[in-house]
Amino acid sequence: MSILVIAEHDNKTLNGATLNVVAAAQKIGGDITVLVAGSGAQAVADAAAKVAGVSKVLLADNAAYANQLAENVAALVADVAKGGFKHVLAASTTTGKNILPRVAALLDVSMISDIIAVESANTFKRPIYAGNAIATVQSDEAIIVGTVRGTAFDAVAAEGGAAAVEAVSEAKDAGISKFVAEEIVKSERPELTAARIVVSGGRGVGSGENYHKVLDPLADKLGAAQGASRAAVDAGFVPNDMQVGQTGKIVAPDLYIAVGISGAIQHLAGMKDSKVIVAINKDEEAPINAVADYWLVGDLNTVVPELVSKI
Repeated sequence: MSILVIAEHDNKTLNGATLNVVAAAQKIGGDITVLVAGSGAQAVADAAAKVAGVSKVLLADNAAYANQLAENVAALVADVAKGGFKHVLAASTTTGKNILPRVAALLDVSMISDIIAVESANTFKRPIYAGNAIATVQSDEAIIVGTVRGTAFDAVAAEGGAAAVEAVSEAKDAGISKFVAEEIVKSERPELTAARIVVSGGRGVGSGENYHKVLDPLADKLGAAQGASRAAVDAGFVPNDMQVGQTGKIVAPDLYIAVGISGAIQHLAGMKDSKVIVAINKDEEAPINAVADYWLVGDLNTVVPELVSKI
């Protein structure tokens, strides 16, 4: 049984989410091939070749894949998948969720999204109803296409493998989309979905200015990434790339500190798998207290600075 894993990268480095997808592939069982589609991405292919458990790396290095346009990459993936692969997997990230539905359509198969557990080669578990129920899904498709929730699988080792790298010469340029520009928020803090500690703020922080005034010192002391609830993002306190939740990013850090967050279902869906959850909220009836391991009832404007002073 052969499994094709789509590498996520920026043409320079391999995204850690790919290691989680390889872990899921190992639970399915079989030879694992990683496809790197990019431009000037030899370093990514070399990194993928070192990943534990990877049998082979396919490198499609062409200008058509420089910016990971979904239409171009999906056509390539669909063609490669027809070469004897039983499974096609990608991370359940913005990129993966953009490419794989197109791949499924080109292959004329249904797909399974947000896999959180592997029961067998064709049976998987995935969350539904914002994670309040878990569905067990069995697929009889000739090629099983699925996205993998990275937080549900421990990443495999980035070193230890010695896979061969093969070039894919054929390029697929659909010619129906083009890259215009990108705006990347740069931060010295850890990347939100990969951080061990996350400090998040909600509507209760009151304003964008107060968000940074209160939460930045705490995040600095802990070396944490910063997140936010949808309410805080919608209110314009912080950019939407910081949103944690069903319609934002899914995180599962060792420690999640929720400050001024009531705990709407859609937010809980994005963070309730965190190992330890700490809630700071003046409302002792806030729903987030139901999932918190520790909660402190109090005014965040007083409690958080005091906490920072004690660290």
